[in-house]
Amino acid sequence: MATTIPPTQSNTLEPSALTTLLSSTPPSTPLSASTIQILHNLQHQHLWTSLRVHDLHLPSPDTNTPSEPLYLISGIPPHHVYTHPDEQLFMLERGLRDEDVELERMFVLPTVEGQSWSLRKMAGVFDSLPEGGADEANREVEVEGEKADKLREYYEYREKERATREWGGKRLLLAMVDRQMGGDGTVVYYVVHDGAVKPRQN
Repeated sequence: MATTIPPTQSNTLEPSALTTLLSSTPPSTPLSASTIQILHNLQHQHLWTSLRVHDLHLPSPDTNTPSEPLYLISGIPPHHVYTHPDEQLFMLERGLRDEDVELERMFVLPTVEGQSWSLRKMAGVFDSLPEGGADEANREVEVEGEKADKLREYYEYREKERATREWGGKRLLLAMVDRQMGGDGTVVYYVVHDGAVKPRQN
């Protein structure tokens, strides 16, 4: 006995949200298409908010060659992505948790697997980042009592540590899209630091 499959309403598949986004914003370079893809990934898969794309203009090492366009994405993640070990210790000693500390804007550098990077180029990216604490002046502690005093102490100490880089220097997320042969467009994120990071002690 043969069974018949009822005809579907439409034989065409609907494009994904990412495909629709990429087709509605014509990219000028493959890197700008990757930037849009990573922006979409941060917003919809990782739930980042207040996302912005920044043009990054690095000086070209060769004056005859125009520098290729680079982009940075900045946004606020739903939780802290990285906390320096000394910062963690400071917080533990004062009974502060990650949830007590306000989330900060992080920078993401979009890249494609196989894209070449030099130390000079990466140093140029770090030089273009703000020193951190750009919104420090606007921060107000909304809790009262002993916890408010501990948070004020934390924010004051963090500002001092940023100047001396004892809690580490600038950092960003390096977002890499797999677009090579057979790549499925997966985005992988790496925490990258400006300079050496003190190893954790157990």
